[in-house]
Amino acid sequence: MQFENTLAFARQLDASDPLREYRDLFLFPRHEGRPVRYFCGNSLGLQPQSVRPALLAELDQWETHGVEGHFRGDLPWMHYHKFVAEQSARLVGALPLEVVVMNTLTVNLHLMMVSFYRPTRERFKIIMEAGAFPSDQYAVESQVRWHGFSPEEAIVEVAPREGEDCLRTEDILSIIEKEGPSTALVMFGGVNYYTGQFYDLEQITAAGHRAGAFVGFDLAHTAGNLPLRLHDWGPDFAVWCSYKYLNSGPGGPSGAFVHERHANRPELPRFAGWWGHDESVRFQMRKGFKPMPGAAGWQLSNAQILSFAAHKASLDIFDAVGMDALRAKSLLLTAYLEFILDEANRGKNRFRIITPRDPAQRGCQISALTDERGRALFDYLSENGVVADWREPNVIRFAPVPLYNSFEEVWALGQLL
Repeated sequence: MQFENTLAFARQLDASDPLREYRDLFLFPRHEGRPVRYFCGNSLGLQPQSVRPALLAELDQWETHGVEGHFRGDLPWMHYHKFVAEQSARLVGALPLEVVVMNTLTVNLHLMMVSFYRPTRERFKIIMEAGAFPSDQYAVESQVRWHGFSPEEAIVEVAPREGEDCLRTEDILSIIEKEGPSTALVMFGGVNYYTGQFYDLEQITAAGHRAGAFVGFDLAHTAGNLPLRLHDWGPDFAVWCSYKYLNSGPGGPSGAFVHERHANRPELPRFAGWWGHDESVRFQMRKGFKPMPGAAGWQLSNAQILSFAAHKASLDIFDAVGMDALRAKSLLLTAYLEFILDEANRGKNRFRIITPRDPAQRGCQISALTDERGRALFDYLSENGVVADWREPNVIRFAPVPLYNSFEEVWALGQLL
C-alpha cells in the first residue's frame, strides 16, 4: 500500500478498518478534556469497559454467598483457573492441558526454572539475549547462584553485532550450537522490550533441543501481540504477563505453558502447593503431593479472583476478535507508524528506528533511539496528550495496539513530532 501523510488518508484507513468498533470497548485517560493518544499498550493496556461489571459481579458473589462462592454461581471460584484455560490456550497456540493462569510473571519464571534448569557439572549454562528485561536477568542470576555457579561463567548472552541494534537469528543458533554441550537451558524473551525485535522462537527451540538443553520463553511482550504456536514449536515452557497487550490491569495474573510431553511427569522437580495437587483428593488434606496433569500441576494457590475476573473480561475480547485478525491490523497500523515516523524525521535526524524494518521480526512496537534532546521530545509529547514510553538511556517506545488505536492517532503523533 502506498501511504500518505494526510489526515484524509488516515481517516480513510480507519473507515475501512474491520476492527474499528473494538476501540469503543476501552476507556481512555483524558488530557485537557480529550482522550489521550495512547501508545503504551506494551507497558500497561487500557481498561476494557467490561472489567468494572466483571469485578462488581464477583463482589456481589462474595456478598451473597460468602465462602460458598467457591462452589456456587456461574463462575464458582474453585474452578476459576479452568474458565480462562481454553481462551489462554487459543491465545498462545497451545492445548488447554498445556496452560494455566496463576501467580505473577517472575514468580512463574522461577517456578519453571526450578523444573527446567537442572544444572550439572557438565551442563550448567543458560543462553539468553543480551539486554533482556531486568527481571529476567535477575531471575536467571539468582537461579544460577542458587545452584552454586557464578553468573559470569554460567550465563551466556547473545549480543548484536558491532554497529547493529538487533540480533541475527544465525548468530543465536551459532552460539547455541557452540555452547550446546555445556548448556542446560536456552531462555529468551519472545519480543525484546527495548528494541521490539521478535525472535524466531521455532528455530531457537529446535536448536536448543538439538543441543540437548531445555528451552523456555518469557512472552511478556509477545502474548496478545503476535500469533504464537507454542504446542507446534515445542518449547518446554513459557510464561507471560497479562497487563500489557492483554489489558488485564496493573499486576494482572500471569500465564504459564508447559508442553504436553511433560504433562504426566510427576518426577519432575517442582515447588508444590495444594492447588497443584490432584483435585479429586485435594480436600482430603493428606500428605504426599500428587500433581495434576499438565500445567495445572505447577499451581501453588487458588486463583486471585478479582484479578482473574479482570483478565477474563479481556480474554473474552481477544477470543471474539482472534489473533489472526489482530495481527492483520497490527501489520498495517505499525507499518503506517513507521512511515509517519520516517516522514516526521526526514532531514532532521532527531532519532533512529532500532526496531527491525522487517514486519515479520516485530509486533506492535517501534522503538526510536533519540539524541541528547530525546527526553525533552518525550516530555513535549506528554504535554500534548501523547502517552508513550521512555526507556533509559534514550529510547522512546511507541506501541499502536490494534484493539484500540486508530490510524488518525498515528497521523496526529507525526504532526506533533
